[in-house]
Amino acid sequence: MPSIVAAAVSYFAAVFAVAFVLGALRVTLVAPQTGPLLAVALEVPLVLALSWLVAGLVLRRWPMARRERLALGGLAFVLLMLAELSLALAFGQTPARFLSDLATPPGALGLAGQIGFGLIPALHGQRRG
Repeated sequence: MPSIVAAAVSYFAAVFAVAFVLGALRVTLVAPQTGPLLAVALEVPLVLALSWLVAGLVLRRWPMARRERLALGGLAFVLLMLAELSLALAFGQTPARFLSDLATPPGALGLAGQIGFGLIPALHGQRRG
């Protein structure tokens, strides 16, 4: 189990660091030009592609069976959502506002991408052996 935790933290941290920068660029540069939905639609595939690459590296370091990869992704998803909520709170948002924003079209698309991030390790196909 400790390798699942280490792998999940590594996967989350690497993807979150780059996604944080992409998100800042999306909000400050892209969304004012395109609108929030298109901006998110442009960002999500980049983050998912990055997630796929990072998951491959993580699974090379910590090879595991599919069930373990699912746990890795689930834990990484929980860490991601906690980080997102923490950032929202740090920027003065309430938890209710954070949740209601997920129900908007850009929020729902972002949440779908975050769920994809959580599923990628299980879908990656790396196996022990």
